[in-house]
Amino acid sequence: MELQKGKGAAAAAASGAAGGGGGAGAGAPGGGRLLLSTSLDAKDELEERLERCMSIVTSMTTGVSEREANDALNAHVCKGPPQHEEICLGLFTLVLTEPAQAQKCYRDLALVSRDGMNIVLNKINQILMEKYLKLQDTCRTQLVWLVRELVKSGVLGADGVCMTFMKQIAGGDVTAKNIWLAESVLDILTEQREWVLKSSILIAMAVYTYLRLIVDHHGTAQLQALRQKEVDFCMSLLRERFMDCLMIGRDLVRLLQNVARIPEFELLWKDIIHNPQALSPQFTGILQLLQSRTSRKFLACRLTPDMETKLLFMTSRVRFGQQKRYQDWFQRQYLSTPDSQSLRCDLIRYICGVVHPSNEVLSSDILPRWAIIGWLLTTCTSNVAASNAKLALFYDWLFFSPDKDSIMNIEPAILVMHHSMKPHPAITATLLDFMCRIIPNFYPPLEGHVRQGVFSSLNHIVEKRVLAHLAPLFDNPKLDKELRAMLREKFPEFCSSPSPPVEVKLEEPVSVEMDNHMSDKDEGCYDNAEAAFSDDEEDLSSRGKKREFRFHPIKETVVEEPVDITPYLDQLDESLRDKVLQLQKGSDTEAQCEVMQEIVDQVLEEDFDSEQLSVLASCLQELFKAHFRGEVLPEEITEESLEESVGKPLYLIFRNLCQMQEDNSSFSLLLDLLSELYQKQPKIGYHLLYYLRASKAAAGKMNLYESFAQATQLGDLHTCLMMDMKACQEDDVRLLCHLTPSIYTEFPDETLRSGELLNMIVAVIDSAQLQELVCHVMMGNLVMFRKDSVLNILIQSLDWETFEQYCAWQLFLAHNIPLETIIPILQHLKYKEHPEALSCLLLQLRREKPSEEMVKMVLSRPCHPDDQFTTSILRHWCMKHDELLAEHIKSLLIKNNSLPRKRQSLRKCTSELGVPSAPARPQIQPVRPAKHPAPTPGVRAETGRRQQAEHPSTHGAWSSVGAVPAATERVRARKRTSQNGHQRARGAETAGGRGKELGVKCRRQKPQAGSALLSGGGTISPTTPISQFGAHQR
Repeated sequence: MELQKGKGAAAAAASGAAGGGGGAGAGAPGGGRLLLSTSLDAKDELEERLERCMSIVTSMTTGVSEREANDALNAHVCKGPPQHEEICLGLFTLVLTEPAQAQKCYRDLALVSRDGMNIVLNKINQILMEKYLKLQDTCRTQLVWLVRELVKSGVLGADGVCMTFMKQIAGGDVTAKNIWLAESVLDILTEQREWVLKSSILIAMAVYTYLRLIVDHHGTAQLQALRQKEVDFCMSLLRERFMDCLMIGRDLVRLLQNVARIPEFELLWKDIIHNPQALSPQFTGILQLLQSRTSRKFLACRLTPDMETKLLFMTSRVRFGQQKRYQDWFQRQYLSTPDSQSLRCDLIRYICGVVHPSNEVLSSDILPRWAIIGWLLTTCTSNVAASNAKLALFYDWLFFSPDKDSIMNIEPAILVMHHSMKPHPAITATLLDFMCRIIPNFYPPLEGHVRQGVFSSLNHIVEKRVLAHLAPLFDNPKLDKELRAMLREKFPEFCSSPSPPVEVKLEEPVSVEMDNHMSDKDEGCYDNAEAAFSDDEEDLSSRGKKREFRFHPIKETVVEEPVDITPYLDQLDESLRDKVLQLQKGSDTEAQCEVMQEIVDQVLEEDFDSEQLSVLASCLQELFKAHFRGEVLPEEITEESLEESVGKPLYLIFRNLCQMQEDNSSFSLLLDLLSELYQKQPKIGYHLLYYLRASKAAAGKMNLYESFAQATQLGDLHTCLMMDMKACQEDDVRLLCHLTPSIYTEFPDETLRSGELLNMIVAVIDSAQLQELVCHVMMGNLVMFRKDSVLNILIQSLDWETFEQYCAWQLFLAHNIPLETIIPILQHLKYKEHPEALSCLLLQLRREKPSEEMVKMVLSRPCHPDDQFTTSILRHWCMKHDELLAEHIKSLLIKNNSLPRKRQSLRKCTSELGVPSAPARPQIQPVRPAKHPAPTPGVRAETGRRQQAEHPSTHGAWSSVGAVPAATERVRARKRTSQNGHQRARGAETAGGRGKELGVKCRRQKPQAGSALLSGGGTISPTTPISQFGAHQR
């Protein structure tokens, strides 16, 4: 306790004055101590809770000594998790609202926290994502101060908070508050540089963020000073950790193009083009970057949460033709100043790379992506911004590969051109002209690659039937003759007769019916009709906020229609039919629950006809469709909210199941009912998992899911679990993360060996959720790897996307699994194909003392001049553990030398051995081989055969010196059978002469205890052939 206290005090003392600096003024009048509000606003629930926790802490610490206060806080924390959370949140709130007490409160927080600050980190992320715009200025300043302290203390998960903070820095915004935030976060990253270098993801995200912000910061002296700090920061990371920045993908090149005129970046460009090896031995050139797709995590990080919410709202809820006021609001809020023009590129890249609607949304009347992009292009007021916007739109076309890239990334550009032809032909013409001219002008040395990328894009568009054919677009009379001629020259394949129909593949969302329902609205496709868009509708957008922030396909807009179960009612018994109708007419949840319990009771009666289960399941599935829409997990996770969330009528089946014995006939009947429901609504599976996880009535009953899985038509726990988790991943990522600890704990045989499940998780989580899972692992609540399967899973991960691989490695490193367990993965890693795994493994190896197995695996890697992995780690070990490394290498040499060669080698060695003398110190003298004398009769062929059978020859990295011990044995045999000492002396003398002729420098070896090479004190004969010894010593 004293040690923790001292550590907290030191951290607080080192921080300087709490709340100092920042440039944000005092909180504006009005609202609470945390959030700004007006007299008309309802009290914020989060603010109320935090203030309630703060009052608990204040009541315990006011009027008592510091020691008594610490004792009281610790005693309260020890009562249980709820009390621990209250104290942590109370101290956290005091840090935000009381700058004078911030140092003391942070010290107390470090003292009482039992979860590595996990509660505080989660709350900071929540405030940043949901409440930052309403936060008082004083609280914003204190929040930055708190994050700086967390980083100084090296708190696990602070990197995720820093990335969330960077997301709040708006592009195209040079207002005082935004500049203050950008500079404050940059100062933290600069001051704690060593800490930053420990996280590859944070390095890449920081470089991506500040490379983008450099473009906005020019003009005043303050902005110029900030710009220079940003340039220095980005350049240092790009120069020192280029391979970590390489994970950004092709958009790194786009950002570097925007700052290419700055002298520092001009020099960097020269190295990228002419001397890529200077940046990293594993970097082969700019083509390597351009062929790597940028992860949606980076594209999304340049939109603030509020921008993202509004944009996702427009693409998922606003009907086409009713978007004008929404767009006007967005224009006034974010695109009204000259500096904001640079934001259009971020918006277009986000729409193309992140917003991927489902087929249902694409074929509905929801505002399409191409209409928003068309609006962004037509309202652009700067020629430079317009050119950059067009490049952002076509960027994925230039090096498009159908195997790696998605059709959804290139679809918006072709549809903007197609639908603008009639109402805005100038837009279509300028985009087609840009598409043609970018091929030779983007980067002349790679013109062939760009041409192939654009051709592949157009071909894929036709194959996927985004447009049936391109001739009406490329050879349209509305285009001028020069442009049409250029299109015919560049793309003759697409300017002729319509392409033959191609079968539509539906593996991913494809716009297959866009023409049918959009053609009648093209006249005003960017700015039509009336609609309402105000902050009063924030509740609409916030309902789906968590789901939408996780970047999975947007669900179609739900239109509530009357449920028609008439076809099923006639097949039910009269009493059951009445209850189902009563259930349909139920006005509130409580009444529906009562009716549902009556239905369950009737099903459990002895005379119930089990053949009606299928019909009843169809009725329930129709009646409770709303149960399967939206999010299941409450926004604020507490015991009360969890219990409330499992109070749905459908969950009564689960509750009854939990109350029964598994050998009961009624238990089997309810399982059959659930099996029928599962066939009609597969989402019931993960809803059952959630109920078993969240409900107090289901505590310890998770094994019921196994019975459910066996009762379904799948009949297999593993298959059923994977399908349910996949459905959960597609619908609700927060719920997936919430269920993960329980799934891995309760079903270890199905999960710990499953790379498929791990891939599902890491494919959709963001940095905050990754940090949450890491904390669960550190606290012992979650085990995702075990020794016997971790190697296979990491090998499977080598084919995943870059961010997914980094997540998998972060989760592995959170476990206490010895690194030697996964060292054999080195055999599978190729320096060009697996840079993610090699980087993570290299960074982890540098923290370890080398073991013999590690050294063996490192030295066994194939040799390639561009692969610096082996030399890098050996150099580090030489500097840190030189003696230990030398011992291991010596041991490996000795072990490999102790293995005999093939029988042929043994015979050859035996036949060529002279008669050695017996000097006091052994000596190895490799010389030119003598002519083959007759075989020595002292060594029987039988002995050679027996030894060959007992010690088969090896072909490892050291096998070429494996004949030395066998030669030593032959020397001993020769000594025992030899009768002529004079011949021995003469043989040695002759061999010495031959050694001089060869010019071989012989090294005298000291005998060492336990050395297999020198055991027996004998000497290698001068006539031992060089081919049998020292082959690797050339």
